[in-house]
Amino acid sequence: MKIKLILLAIIGGFATSCQSNQSVLEVTTFKLKTTANPTKFNALDAAVETNYTSKQPGFINRQSGVNEKGEYVVLVYWNNMENADASMKKFMNDASVADFASMIDGKTMNMKRYHVDNTFTENISNFIEVMSFHTKNGTDLATFKETDKKVKTDFTEKQKGFLERITGADENATQVVAVYWDTKNNSDAALQPFMNHPISKEFMGMMDESSIQFGRYQTLKSLKNNPMELSKKDKVVALLNSFNTGDKTPISYINPEKYIQHNLAVGDGLQGFGEVMQHAPPQGFKANVVRAFEDGDYVVTHTEYDFFGPKAGFDVFRFEDGKIVEHWDNLLEVQQPNPSGRTQFDGTTEITDLDKTETNKTVVKEFIEKVLLNHEMDKLTTYINPTKYLQHNPAVADGLDGFGAAMKYFADNGLVMEYTKLHKVLGQGNFVLTMSEGKFGKGEHTAFYDLFRLENGQIVEHWDVISTIPPKTEWKNENGKF
Repeated sequence: MKIKLILLAIIGGFATSCQSNQSVLEVTTFKLKTTANPTKFNALDAAVETNYTSKQPGFINRQSGVNEKGEYVVLVYWNNMENADASMKKFMNDASVADFASMIDGKTMNMKRYHVDNTFTENISNFIEVMSFHTKNGTDLATFKETDKKVKTDFTEKQKGFLERITGADENATQVVAVYWDTKNNSDAALQPFMNHPISKEFMGMMDESSIQFGRYQTLKSLKNNPMELSKKDKVVALLNSFNTGDKTPISYINPEKYIQHNLAVGDGLQGFGEVMQHAPPQGFKANVVRAFEDGDYVVTHTEYDFFGPKAGFDVFRFEDGKIVEHWDNLLEVQQPNPSGRTQFDGTTEITDLDKTETNKTVVKEFIEKVLLNHEMDKLTTYINPTKYLQHNPAVADGLDGFGAAMKYFADNGLVMEYTKLHKVLGQGNFVLTMSEGKFGKGEHTAFYDLFRLENGQIVEHWDVISTIPPKTEWKNENGKF
């Protein structure tokens, strides 16, 4: 229900006590979940507009866009707030938007509603600029409005590719400007001249700089004319989601001539994959991909499975020429929440700090090699944040104290947790996965898959799957665990 309430702004209905004869512009920004397929989302967005929003009384226009950072914007115009409210009430029981809603990261959403004197009624815009801000304290609003009009007449409407400029304000005096262009190139060409124009400088001089939010977005309708090739991550997520849907298409993402399997309970190649599927229970297998990221030819997923019982799993897929050619995984039965109340799946999912990928991989690699392999415990706080360390291991509490208590328990009970070899380090942005070999418990040969999240060069969150490696006599392929 919570996500539905948030999404009311996107499809164009949100209750408000504010009354006005002016039209209403709703501006909503958000990101998709890291596991969402943008191409599929774009198609669902178009379906929401066609099948729902455009059919509601008082609807004027709806435009959706996305920028290079994967940040989305949706602008919806209504005749009045009453129309928006009526749309909301109907939406609450409408199932047609469920798939659309499920792909949005609700934590990233921000919605604003503005009263505007004019609206955009065309469908030919391929690029949109949206800016919101407060005026400086003491600014004369009559002077501001007059200057705002001159921006359009003296500069913007004279630019090649300009379509429309919409302005308005909300009940908190937050101002909005939405400018529609025929192409991104024409918007780009006008940007620097705008910054240098005298009327623009006068206009921007009335703004509280600390309040300015500015976004530039390619419309989703224009992207429909340029279908995007599925990313490696999209293909893997689709493959795992096929457990839920029964869709056979994602099987084509696996190279039928070369599929090297490192799950030692599964036979090699597509034949081994098929044999597992043939032994699925009547209800089939289920997979909820919680986290997913790419590192070159590799895709890493963190998944909540119903696979012969509830399991937590990390999967790693390697690609060649757009096809999956190799697969590793580590699975563990789902456990109760740990002493800090954290599960094997909850916690941060958003991928950030893309410019720090290699640095973060180096930090984690050194942590495994120096602390876990070489036992240089004096370096522990070099790599792990001593004041913030969120732990998702089922048996360990948060913080370095929780880590220390777990180690003491192992020592007191004659148990071991010994890393003997680091095999792979894969990462994207703030997330890094390591695949390691060692001994655990009473000395069983073990695979350690550890997922780390980093902030400011230190580890602040950790998930893992620890699984015993069976003896070679039980293997169904000859590829080894790593």
